[in-house]
Amino acid sequence: MSPSNSSSVSICSSTNVFAIGDLVTQLVKPDETVTPKPLLIFTPVEAGEFPVLVLLHGYLLNNSFYSQLSHQIASHGFILIVPQLYSVAGPDATKEIEYVAEITNWLAEGLPKFLPPEVNADLTKLGLAGHSRGGKVAFALALSRLKTELKLKFSALIGIDPVDGMDKGKQTTPKVLTYVPHSFNLEMPVMVIGSGLGEVRKNPLFPACAPKGVNHEDFYNECCKPACYFVAKDYGHLDMLDDETKGIKGKVTYCLCKNGKCREPMRRFVGGVVVAFLKGYLEGDFSFLMAIKDDEHIAPVVLQKVDFMI
Repeated sequence: MSPSNSSSVSICSSTNVFAIGDLVTQLVKPDETVTPKPLLIFTPVEAGEFPVLVLLHGYLLNNSFYSQLSHQIASHGFILIVPQLYSVAGPDATKEIEYVAEITNWLAEGLPKFLPPEVNADLTKLGLAGHSRGGKVAFALALSRLKTELKLKFSALIGIDPVDGMDKGKQTTPKVLTYVPHSFNLEMPVMVIGSGLGEVRKNPLFPACAPKGVNHEDFYNECCKPACYFVAKDYGHLDMLDDETKGIKGKVTYCLCKNGKCREPMRRFVGGVVVAFLKGYLEGDFSFLMAIKDDEHIAPVVLQKVDFMI
């Protein structure tokens, strides 16, 4: 079966993880009936074997809103699977967790059919990442909050401004946070990325998008070694999305959350630390991650907090 509805993006060469990488990337859109939920595949087009990252979208967002971020990560030698888990969702995330498990189980047999010629997925190097509610779903799956059967093993976990509800005591189900320090027994390295403005209200009519008590700080506090933590000071909960997010949902992304001046620096930062983390823990090259740890000024944003548990 050949890829359908695909488009290519030509990209410039750079060894900087915060910039577009050396590889040309392609977006592949399989038919919506292929997996339990529609998904986008971002892949390098030149021959090689590449690690895989499953990236989960945030609350009421479209997976297409992460296209620029996904192309950046893929250009450094990764294949991204970005499903659309729902259009509208209530307080129960159970079905989302089950869908991600089903899609993960599909990868071994199904993914190769949609990759460019001579591009192979290395599913022994499999990462899981999620933004906002998607971060909660990623942690819930990794922590086996549901009895889902996984045929593949995740080797790294990333929470991108993860959120576990409206506030402490009003978590969506299944609950992830226990408020017991270092209680997450994940048996894999974890990175948590936070936004400094995520816990600030945009206006008094709506709650903060990443409220204190259920946000990145709480997720990181429950992680065990090895784990790392970055908080971008002057950027908001949705500032890693595409510059242009279309439709009503896309317009709303600029209205509900406190934002930074523009999205591009935060998006480049998130893409860069994701690449650095995955290169370290999936490929054994920690030079990029340690460079950011040792000199946080190389990041395209001001960092409010950097912490490592090694």
